[in-house]
Amino acid sequence: MGKVFLVDVAKCNGCYNCQIVCKDEHCGNDWRPYAAPQPETGQFWMRLEEKTRGQVPVVKVAYKPVMCAHCAAAPCAEICPDDAFVRRDDGLLVLDPNACTGCGSCVDACPQGSIYLNAELGIAQKCTGCAHLLDSGWEVPRCVDACAHEAIRYADEGEFGTLLDGAEPLDEVGGLGSRARYLNLPKRFIAGSVVDFEADELLIGAGVSLIGRGGVRLALDTDEFGDFEFDQIDPDEYELSVTASGYAGLTMAVDVRVADRCVGDLGLTRL
Repeated sequence: MGKVFLVDVAKCNGCYNCQIVCKDEHCGNDWRPYAAPQPETGQFWMRLEEKTRGQVPVVKVAYKPVMCAHCAAAPCAEICPDDAFVRRDDGLLVLDPNACTGCGSCVDACPQGSIYLNAELGIAQKCTGCAHLLDSGWEVPRCVDACAHEAIRYADEGEFGTLLDGAEPLDEVGGLGSRARYLNLPKRFIAGSVVDFEADELLIGAGVSLIGRGGVRLALDTDEFGDFEFDQIDPDEYELSVTASGYAGLTMAVDVRVADRCVGDLGLTRL
């Protein structure tokens, strides 16, 4: 079955430790035949992607660690004219720096941009899963070891059990047999508040419902601050309805196909 990376983005707080220790391990260190030194700039074999979501006053920041997915059906390995990619028994796909001629075909073939061309050395480079450490007794790569919140884990597929049932690859490598799986990848959210502007009051317990074109129906009540939030919903066009006793209802269209949406303060009028 082999090893897999399991990344839970809900646990990632953006500390950048994974990205930093990858640089520490590979910059200035020659681990051939596993890997030649990584340049100090221009390459991130482990990179932390940061995305701001929503609009004021509801703004979130999502973090996503991204490494080579070590795909089972890797386009980079298939296109390489030098057979420089080596599949290990543990599932890691290593790019042999001694066999690579630096043609750059693999760089263009990688759908998530995880392979880099080192112009100085004349070779392509990427994440090795710290294979040199694993072969010398380490149980996990440096990025996994450095993650204080266990947002990144590495183990045999069987050890993760049912956790992998809800895990998915990144869209860029979907269908390629990615050995990097993700939990809690951000979808979309719709948030806002319900208020009585005339009385200058927040409306607690107002009913808010959401109907999607795909048939999704969700409902909740506003909290003690008059706020509501539908989180982890699919990108879609929705009909948002608000009701409260003694008030005229309100219905509006909310489109989150492209981005999350904070609808702001929704004012209801007394009957």
